Amino acid sequence: MSLLRTLSCMLSGGDNATGGQAQGLVLQPAWDYLRQNHHDLLSSPLFPVVLSVTTYFLLVGVYTLLDLLAPTWPCISRYRLRPEGAVTWPNIWTTLGVTVRNHLLYIFPATVAQWLWRPPTPLPVEAPTLWSFFLGVLGCTVVFDFQYYLWHLLHHRVPWLYRTFHAVHHQYNQPFSLVTQYLSGWELFNVGFWATVDPVLLRCHCLTTWGFMVFNIYISTEDHCGYDFPWATHKLVPLGLWGGAPMHDAHHQRPGTNFAPFFSHWDRLGGTHSAPTACGR
Repeated sequence: MSLLRTLSCMLSGGDNATGGQAQGLVLQPAWDYLRQNHHDLLSSPLFPVVLSVTTYFLLVGVYTLLDLLAPTWPCISRYRLRPEGAVTWPNIWTTLGVTVRNHLLYIFPATVAQWLWRPPTPLPVEAPTLWSFFLGVLGCTVVFDFQYYLWHLLHHRVPWLYRTFHAVHHQYNQPFSLVTQYLSGWELFNVGFWATVDPVLLRCHCLTTWGFMVFNIYISTEDHCGYDFPWATHKLVPLGLWGGAPMHDAHHQRPGTNFAPFFSHWDRLGGTHSAPTACGR
């Protein structure tokens, strides 16, 4: 909890008067436009859910198109982590079917409940500063990474938890983007709960919260996409601090390793780190 208090204090009060005003000017015009022209949409309890679901399906749509083109397009297949494992239409329909089912059974009822019982979100007049925006997204990502590392490790080490809840995600040992939410309802609930609660714990601005939601979905999908593009996040973060798609591919190959979803430090400290396997490219 001390870490959460420290991060929340940095987010809410870490700017001096001059620096904070200068940074706030960067996002303020865009925030003013959004607040004045789309107030009802942004303040609706439905907006975060619509934003998350739309972002996810847009991303997996792009990656699925790449999966279908890869067998005949060398410029795409050269970046596949495992080019020998083509993604087929049965793979797509199976994973998409489970994803849609989970959204109808779990996401949709929760969304309706929020719409009926939760009041509109108050939109502050001031935008977050660039510092608090990026620090907020980073802070939420660090906290989420630690939460999921513990949850993931527990569900692999306890056989009943693995069989009952997590095994469905490991039916594919060569992940592709639609495997991201090929989950049990319990796992989807946990992931969604932490992604929703962490910005509240860190007292993030609502714009920062939405930024974290989009970023979290992007890097989760990238982890499972099965590609190692030059712009991949693990190539942009220095010192090997980010696992990325190669590390998560190794986890699906060797399920006793690489439990952290994003960063690599918890697996290194916990002795569960494993380097990516050769992919035969």
